[in-house]
Amino acid sequence: MKNHPIIEFIALAAIWGASFLFTRLGAAEFGVVATAGARVAIASLLLLPILVFSGHWHSLRHNAARILFIGLINSAVPFVMFSYAVLHISTGLSAILNATAPLFGALIAWLWLKDRLTVARVLGLFIGFAGVALLAVDKASFKPGGTGWAVLACLVATLCYGYAASYTKRHLGGAHPLAIATGSQLGATLGLALPTWWWWPAQNPGWAPWLSLLVLGALCSGVAYILYFRLIAELGPARAITVTFLVPVFAVLYGTTLLDENLTPYMLGCGVVVVLGTALSSGVLRFPGKRTVAAPAPPG
Repeated sequence: MKNHPIIEFIALAAIWGASFLFTRLGAAEFGVVATAGARVAIASLLLLPILVFSGHWHSLRHNAARILFIGLINSAVPFVMFSYAVLHISTGLSAILNATAPLFGALIAWLWLKDRLTVARVLGLFIGFAGVALLAVDKASFKPGGTGWAVLACLVATLCYGYAASYTKRHLGGAHPLAIATGSQLGATLGLALPTWWWWPAQNPGWAPWLSLLVLGALCSGVAYILYFRLIAELGPARAITVTFLVPVFAVLYGTTLLDENLTPYMLGCGVVVVLGTALSSGVLRFPGKRTVAAPAPPG
């Protein structure tokens, strides 16, 4: 029996919201780099047989170099950044900052791909970055013991996501989505192999951290990718990407109930501002009219 897309949509948001929880549980025992490396390795082991039996292996082979590179900037670096961040700030705040990925994606697409921006999308960029600035002013301190580096790590991760989206659109338009998903995890695994081996914990953690890594790699990466690309096929990319707005809801729910994290009204308000700006900048919310702002002309 085929599931309704809305069920898959909510399931994906719940799974990705849980990734912040399992990342913290894993990173606390395995460390930052080893957690990210194990996550992508487990996801690769799950996705690789699916790709081979689906008949789309040739798509990965023909675009191997570019897909492997996507793995570095769309998985390896972001996963390391978030593994570090969740050890210093709440998982809810990390998820709210993660929601800025489409914000950076719209900005980079405008600057690099010369995508035209409507007035609503320009306003969304200002609103979204204003929300980030408000969060940073309240949370980011670079003094000893401060959380500034953790907030910055989240923004570096979402900047990588934004760049990866434009790179994929420009260079991998003909590649099959499953090939990109699998190849990106393989690329991230290769990129993190030596650092993971170097920073692997000297003492073997218990079964609970191992279970966290297994869920993180198999469910939050492998199964999540499959669900996401099913949603793209069923709903279209513009609607599928709106799952980003629902992820912080689940992440905050998990963090407050399972980790006793504190959600302040100020953080909640800033989160609403960030999500509103992201929705406008990504074109999910639109104003009437067709006014656009041209992308900047190239130098010279």
